[in-house]
Amino acid sequence: MTEGWAFTGTPPPTAVAATMTTVIEGSSFCISASTGNIIPGAPMGLFVRDTRIVSEWLLEVDGERLEPLSVTSPNPFRAQFVTRSHPRPGLADSTVLVVREREVSEGMRERISVHNLGREAAGITISLRVAADFADLFEVKEQRLRPHTGITSRVTDGALELRQSRRGHSRGVRILAGPATSTTDSAESEAIEADLSPGHVSWHLAVPARTEWSCTVIVEASIDDVRLLPLGHDGIEQSALAADRRAQEWLAGASVLTTPDASLTRTLQCSIADLGSLRIFDAEHPDRAVVAAGAPWFMTLFGRDSLIASWMLLLLDYRLALGTLQALAADQGRRVNPLSEEQPGRILHEMRFGRSSTVRGGGHVYYGSIDSTPLFVMLLGELRRWGLSTSEVQALLPAADRALEWMTASGDRDGDGFLEYERATDRGLRNQGWKDSFDGVNFADGRLADAPIALCEVQGYAYAAYVARAHFARDAGDMALSERWAQRAADLKVAFNEKFWLPDRGWYAIGLDRDKRPIDALASNMAHCLWTGIVDEDKAADVAAHLVGPDLFSGWGIRTLGRSMGAFNPMSYHNGSVWPHDNAIAVAGLVRYGFTAEAQLVASAILEAADHFGGRLPELFCGFDRADFDLPVPYPTSGSPQAWAAAAPILMLRSLLQFDPGISRGDVRLTPVLPAKYLPFRLDNVGLAGTRVAIEVTTSTSSIEGLPEDVTTIHEPRSPGIAIQLDGVASRTATATAGGMSTT
Repeated sequence: MTEGWAFTGTPPPTAVAATMTTVIEGSSFCISASTGNIIPGAPMGLFVRDTRIVSEWLLEVDGERLEPLSVTSPNPFRAQFVTRSHPRPGLADSTVLVVREREVSEGMRERISVHNLGREAAGITISLRVAADFADLFEVKEQRLRPHTGITSRVTDGALELRQSRRGHSRGVRILAGPATSTTDSAESEAIEADLSPGHVSWHLAVPARTEWSCTVIVEASIDDVRLLPLGHDGIEQSALAADRRAQEWLAGASVLTTPDASLTRTLQCSIADLGSLRIFDAEHPDRAVVAAGAPWFMTLFGRDSLIASWMLLLLDYRLALGTLQALAADQGRRVNPLSEEQPGRILHEMRFGRSSTVRGGGHVYYGSIDSTPLFVMLLGELRRWGLSTSEVQALLPAADRALEWMTASGDRDGDGFLEYERATDRGLRNQGWKDSFDGVNFADGRLADAPIALCEVQGYAYAAYVARAHFARDAGDMALSERWAQRAADLKVAFNEKFWLPDRGWYAIGLDRDKRPIDALASNMAHCLWTGIVDEDKAADVAAHLVGPDLFSGWGIRTLGRSMGAFNPMSYHNGSVWPHDNAIAVAGLVRYGFTAEAQLVASAILEAADHFGGRLPELFCGFDRADFDLPVPYPTSGSPQAWAAAAPILMLRSLLQFDPGISRGDVRLTPVLPAKYLPFRLDNVGLAGTRVAIEVTTSTSSIEGLPEDVTTIHEPRSPGIAIQLDGVASRTATATAGGMSTT
């Protein structure tokens, strides 16, 4: 049986997932029960470098498991578990309180405190059972574990060591257990050393009445005999301090919202905190942060996810987008490798570090994405408009040109001008757009489409990439190159509207199949086409009507698939659910073409759903009609926090502000269409062109404070149908008003 990058296993059972707690720092994370225990056989564990280095972590008092009381997490990389033991013989209530304070980095530190609340001394045995299977992250997530052999457990140099060697590589973990010491000043108190044996750590305590004993346990990982942190307490401590500093710096630099709407404030604050926790850092470039796709299973660099999330949160921090582009450029495809689907110029789909990544993609990087490459060029073009420095743009332009070469060669398999995908081997993803589940692309009658497939939204991304490159060339004074890319954009737009439009349905096909037949399902993908500007003006009204019509719009947002379609299922991952990021892109596209009432409807629905989810939007939720259920119905295994979802409110705000930076052209447009309940509205500390600005909107005025002197504010909306002229090449490239590519 081959292994692919697609999710093919069974999600964690809902009952288990609902009681799990995640502590995360960068790409390392620990998933446990609400007691802090890691239960063997469950999708839990301490994961470092995509490997589960601890698969069992069971703390017991006198041989019995603890009862949970509360869990608090002051920040993503710390958690406190408050538990109690079972009542002692002859007592109705427990008198032993156990508090576990956990910190995660590329390892873990846990402080265990035992409080005797009784009136007499208690004899207590604290035991910790430890195991490691060194399973790959995907094996755990998809519950397709197989026996892991060759694992040794021994006590050496005062530590419990577990180790596995396989295929010339090793994984290891060392457990260092400190003595249990009293917090009282009593002269009678003494340090109680831990007893270590293979797979087991214990302390035998006599805890006086009304006193506390505590101990600290350090978990240190190693890969191929290289320790990931310095030995002992100080390494974990320094990592925690660094994480604290980064979190404080992120919050200090974040935009600050002032609005009378408390739910919007809560949602934005939650998004800011979540996006801060989803940043990961390159050890070789510690100043370079990128956006991971989501916690806990996707804390790694993704192409599509990281690029779109970076775009969506530009209003919050445009430097994250730069870091994401730099990191993706560093691993841009250089050769042809069918196993990893690498091709020269192609932008990666996903980066992994676990052992099975060598099986999954011929290396640590898998390239099976049709949209990462055009999105890379799109985002670089957008950063040009936000005032990214010329040197930073120029440093990335060669990577953009290699990406465009891939798009016009390998990406266009048959030379028809459209980007299409088909996996190179049976180990790759069947579908390589954002709806990448095996059944994510289907006809109206429910039949699955056969590859090669050209997706509608991907043609929009390609169109916007060509427009962006035309403007880079024009800025450099290379009018011949500018005309070349402008013409390619214009030609693609004409061909797209001829081949993908279904005049008898009034919507765009989700794609073209291997026989160039339109895949005629009514789906949300066409909203992305509005966002990029590839939609002809005379078709936009029909698209907008369908997006907010009863087939697609649930009342809580736009569904991924219309309810009259053959494959529709409101509980499906991609065939009827509601994805916040998909809706945020739809809002940007609707505003771009002037459908502000429809944009307000969709944005309000998603933000109301966020309120019901406590301010944190999940990756997706079920697509049931609002008339059927009073609350949005959660999707059982939805990721949270997830980058797309966390960034969705930020893009929707930018869209409703119609905030359109054009630093490269010397102006910024601000034409707000915010709902009245958000007014007066103020957003401070917005990064733009190396400075910080404030956006203010009242019922009668709007303004931007702090703009550079050579940048003016324009309060007139753009028409999406303005034609541009590049030395005789006219192209009907729609201009952006919020979140889309500019053409001027």
